[in-house]
Amino acid sequence: MFNLESSEIFVPDGLPPESALARTTHLVIAAHQDDIEIMAYHGVISCFGQHDTWFTGVTVTNGSGSPRDGLYASTTDGDMQQIRRAEQKKAAQVGNYAAQIFLDYGSSAVKDGKSTQVVADLVKVLQVAQPKVIYTHNLADKHDTHVAAALRTITAIRQLPVNQRPEKVIGCEVWRDQDWLCDADKVVMDVSGHENLAAALLGVFDSQICGGKRYDLATMGRRRAHATFFASHGVDSSEALSFGCDLTPLIKDDTLEPLTFINGLIKNFADEVRDRVKKLE
Repeated sequence: MFNLESSEIFVPDGLPPESALARTTHLVIAAHQDDIEIMAYHGVISCFGQHDTWFTGVTVTNGSGSPRDGLYASTTDGDMQQIRRAEQKKAAQVGNYAAQIFLDYGSSAVKDGKSTQVVADLVKVLQVAQPKVIYTHNLADKHDTHVAAALRTITAIRQLPVNQRPEKVIGCEVWRDQDWLCDADKVVMDVSGHENLAAALLGVFDSQICGGKRYDLATMGRRRAHATFFASHGVDSSEALSFGCDLTPLIKDDTLEPLTFINGLIKNFADEVRDRVKKLE
């Protein structure tokens, strides 16, 4: 189905791949293994235990370049790819995903804006799944591969007929929080439910956590912090929040440039800060 022979569609409940993908309502397109569980937990719990909504994950890269320490310090890139794929499959089982797709590209291929293979594979996924909601990385993320994955996602969606496009596209946070967005520009996602599930999904990525990065503690802490610091003049209404950026305008208007779009949000933030300071000087 995809360009690389090493690509794979993993279906936890054993349905044929096309049938599994066709039931998808919420889909995430992420750069690396474990990005899904960090940034798109809202999609997981929106579908978990439901019969009419299903969550599918797409991991674009093979994850070979991740930092490693401890037990994994001497692990080769080839072995790390297999370890990270196995961990992502465990997460798909724990989260009861409809399917988990591994496109298996190297980061350089994803970051190459002239390459057509990644986009072509994403178009194939979208044509079969036709999700209502897509989660991907945000355009202000500070990781090059993350921003590239978001740009390839937008390009792929724009190749679909308008009636096959998702209702909403949300840019999510991994390597940069989105609390800087003006509140009017935020997609506020309540992710309070199933804290045990959230911890389990993050915890299966032992190669990353024991390999030197406490993504589990950092992610849970960020969600808790967002809930507390979201509103300064009211009690907490949620125990955990994730912030997103509504990227839907980019798939409603194909002439809107991604750079123009994100610059507009940055200007909104700069204007808000300026106006507050001027008011209180």
